[in-house]
Amino acid sequence: MGAGCKSDPTKIFIGDISTSTDDPLSKSTRRKLRLLGVKEGIPVVFSTEKPGPGKAQLLPLPEEEFAKGSVGELGVLPDFRVRILPVLGTMPAIFGLAVANHVILEITGYPHEYLPSKSRDKMYEGILMALHGSEERLARSRGFSEQGLKIPMTPDDVGYLVEEVYHGRSIISGLSTRLFLVRWNSPGDDFIDSRTPGQYNTVLQMKDLVLMTKEEATKHEKEVLKGGKKVEDVYDAKTVEAVRLKMEEEERYERFR
Repeated sequence: MGAGCKSDPTKIFIGDISTSTDDPLSKSTRRKLRLLGVKEGIPVVFSTEKPGPGKAQLLPLPEEEFAKGSVGELGVLPDFRVRILPVLGTMPAIFGLAVANHVILEITGYPHEYLPSKSRDKMYEGILMALHGSEERLARSRGFSEQGLKIPMTPDDVGYLVEEVYHGRSIISGLSTRLFLVRWNSPGDDFIDSRTPGQYNTVLQMKDLVLMTKEEATKHEKEVLKGGKKVEDVYDAKTVEAVRLKMEEEERYERFR
């Protein structure tokens, strides 16, 4: 993964890609792999070093680069094209040594273990069940029957949104406990699809959902989804803008599905 802007050799790890953090290249790679159904099983070398004051960072892309064409289609990251990351010369060498060491261990069969991968499948299933319950309550409040109602989401979809889009934190408070996915905007009455005989489901896309704590989701459901309030009347402008940017980010990644 990325060695750019990294300087601390004690923060370099060998592990499964699902455990890699604090690296934009790793994040982009994980997201694209998840959209292909791959969550883990790829060993990588990565650094967990976080950015900080005085450390090297990526500068904004010059306007002349945007004028050359569609920037987003030519890079692995959004708005990434002809920018060069500052790299401390020793770091790629240390990454390379770690890779070489790992390959030697693999070839020889010498005992070694990856860092523990995230095992949060039960959490994803719980969030999915809570989302299903929220959709059932919303359907009931609109006069629809919730009997047999299905939602077009899977635990993998939940994991993708929780980990790769919202980084395991509430978009409202930044808290990382008791997390729920919930619709951001109240849908129209056509959010139930019953056109196919024997099939009864809600119309729901990933970009419709935001991550909140249980308490925040309960309030949001009462005031926005059922109470008829607009999100602008419930949340401050900073929060509304943060959600808008997240939804735009998710739309950009839809082309990889």
